[in-house]
Amino acid sequence: MTTLLPAAQATLELVADARAALGEGPTWDAERAVLWWVDITAGRVHRFDPRTGDDAAIDVGSPVGAVALRRGGRLVAAVVAGLAVLDPAAEGIATLLNLDAGEPPLRCNDAKCDPAGRLWVGRMGLGAEPGAGALLRVDDDLTVTTRLTDLTIPNGLGWSPDGRTMYFTDSTWGEVRAYPYDPATGAMGDGRLLARLAEGGAVTDGLTVDAEGCLWVALWGGNRVVRVAPDGTVCGRLKLPVSRVTSCAFGGPDLGDLYVTTAGGTDPADAAAGAAEPHAGGLFRCRPGVRGLPPVPFAG
Repeated sequence: MTTLLPAAQATLELVADARAALGEGPTWDAERAVLWWVDITAGRVHRFDPRTGDDAAIDVGSPVGAVALRRGGRLVAAVVAGLAVLDPAAEGIATLLNLDAGEPPLRCNDAKCDPAGRLWVGRMGLGAEPGAGALLRVDDDLTVTTRLTDLTIPNGLGWSPDGRTMYFTDSTWGEVRAYPYDPATGAMGDGRLLARLAEGGAVTDGLTVDAEGCLWVALWGGNRVVRVAPDGTVCGRLKLPVSRVTSCAFGGPDLGDLYVTTAGGTDPADAAAGAAEPHAGGLFRCRPGVRGLPPVPFAG
């Protein structure tokens, strides 16, 4: 398989110097031609317009792990308490579904829709307590099914182009796993190791899948995104000028732009690191030479 990452490296650019504490969850909105992404700990949903370069933020009043498109033009925000409906025009937010608060207290992390519009949501402890998290499936009637438990930092989610394979990682695993998937019913089979990616202390974070069926996996602490073939082979690396690379998604009119989110951090030690990485927390973009898959709106 041809390695296309040199093309991506040549076109890599910082498009929003947002200085996000924990940038995450990029999602392309074809109707508005904008990219939605979040700053988790700051509780902000960002709207990046590539036509103008403007990056505006909506404060949702709660840490927000991800946003998903929703049929009808609004967004679904995965907040601490559960799911909320976000009206971008009015910048108003309303509760859609409360999830178990948990003990220790939980919040939502990554979330993404399957090919049929079911929303999969990772829940984790506010302090990333080991084993406190779970992976949930929310159907269009808002029925919630717990599919995996004993998780710590449930993270990247994605599906193969035919919808028959689901990909998932917990950041503590250091690997991505593949699960047989039935897009008609939302049934998820037993997982298998796809790729072990814990390189030099880096951990697996958010991911996306391109139209060729390859995964693009962000590595927190690794300064890079790696491209992984469906057989688990690492077929390329995209190097970023910051260490905390958090997630990625395809966007643009032809779905040929790869957007990459990063994190700056909030603890005192991050101030020293910031001097070496002045663009940490920024939003980056490149043209890797392949296209992505269009995101599916939540059907609920």
